Amino acid sequence: MLIQGFLERSAERLPDKEAIIAGSNRLTFGEIDATANRLAHALTGMGIEYGDRVAVLHDNTSETVVAIWAVLKAGGVFLAINPTTKPRKTAYIMNNCRTSCLITHTSKWKTVRETISLVPSLKSVVVAGKAGPGLWDSLPSSPPVYPWDQALAGKPETRPRIRTIDIDLAALIYTSGTTGNPKGVMLTHRNMVSASTSITTYLENVEDDIVIDVLPLSFDYGLYQVIMAAQFGGTVVLERSFTYPYAVINLLKEEKVTGFPIVPTISAILLQMKELDQERFEYLRYITNTAAALPVSHINGLRRVFPDARIYSMYGLTECKRVSYLPPDELDRRPTSVGKGMPNEQVYLVDEKDSVITSPGVDGELVVRGANVMQGYWELPDETARMLRQGPHPWEKVLYTGDLFNMDEDGYLYFVSRKDDIIKSRGEKVSPKEVESVLYELEDVVEAAVVGVPDDVLGEAIKAYIVPRDGAELSGKQILNHCTKRLEDYMIPKFIEFRKELEKTSTGKITKKGLK
Repeated sequence: MLIQGFLERSAERLPDKEAIIAGSNRLTFGEIDATANRLAHALTGMGIEYGDRVAVLHDNTSETVVAIWAVLKAGGVFLAINPTTKPRKTAYIMNNCRTSCLITHTSKWKTVRETISLVPSLKSVVVAGKAGPGLWDSLPSSPPVYPWDQALAGKPETRPRIRTIDIDLAALIYTSGTTGNPKGVMLTHRNMVSASTSITTYLENVEDDIVIDVLPLSFDYGLYQVIMAAQFGGTVVLERSFTYPYAVINLLKEEKVTGFPIVPTISAILLQMKELDQERFEYLRYITNTAAALPVSHINGLRRVFPDARIYSMYGLTECKRVSYLPPDELDRRPTSVGKGMPNEQVYLVDEKDSVITSPGVDGELVVRGANVMQGYWELPDETARMLRQGPHPWEKVLYTGDLFNMDEDGYLYFVSRKDDIIKSRGEKVSPKEVESVLYELEDVVEAAVVGVPDDVLGEAIKAYIVPRDGAELSGKQILNHCTKRLEDYMIPKFIEFRKELEKTSTGKITKKGLK
């Protein structure tokens, strides 16, 4: 099974059903399939060959969706690049995988013009959108640049000849990791089909589902909303971001949205919108969360605001898309758990000697085995070997996540920390997540991040960064008193710093790089 098969089957079965709603653009499965076919023929005509990498640099728009499907249909490998990425980083990514074509938009031309001059492998550039004065008069001589409409003109709507098999690469998703340059996670059609099938199975998706997607399509969580909806025949409402939360809330009601994927940053914003307590979201069937675990206070707040929605706490990483989910019926019993391994996947914990941990409550590194596990990092054999290692069977490699968990007697997982985030204070190991969970118990704490800082006596001292609720009068003394009641003495923060906001990644996850 190839990923584009999801779109093609839905186009055959539901040709007139809305697949993508993006602002004023409302496209059916039939329209997306036909346009993607035309663009695929255009790419082939530009010299894009089987296995070539094609970058898509644009916002959450219908053109971005069409471009991704077109690359797959042309037998290529797509990489979706966040349009906020700076030119030199964009050029690094494109040079790293020797990108053959770039599909973008006139609104990104300033960034694109600077980037393409740094990428010698480019054979062509396709630009959607209306051109401003003089744009087409100031194009570089190489590579050739094609306006979107011109590229599609005269191209057939028939499906291109299939040149791909399921073990071929479908996507490169670049992830920054903790240090160094971005790494390209290699995902095959089989990897992505497996992940999509598992997720839509436990979410119980049906073709009546309407999913709002405020997450960038360059982020696998945002990207998979489009892929999964094509699989089950549902509709995706694309929004460029969560910058204007009231606009998103209006869309939830107007489009009768049934699925709302979020990250903790979004929940923090939602729970400060007091007027939502007066609203009703009768169509919203489920909310999902990944990127980082939701604090229990956020879970309780979301249940108050969206009482009819089932909340799925999940855990995943780009290298395998998704690992686990907590059935909503378990939320009251295990609010801090991220659940069990998803369908068609196995997970287990290992200790520092690589022995499988069988006792509940013991911390260990999480290992994942399944068809969703990546093929490795693009041309980084050493990095790949650290993450993908020999599994329990001779025929497989399994994914060592680098994340510490423990497991209860029923097999439910509880996140502890990244292995390299553990704080060693007074000779004791401290999980930042455990301290952060206690901080989030305070009603006036919107966001919290805990790090270790050098200390001559303690080795590392614990420092907490706090974003208080708007208008709250929260003091360091209140926080210390709360922590003293809830934590062992070696886990109590020595330093507390209040901030108006905490730096986040493009996916909305709090980043601690600048805090350490």
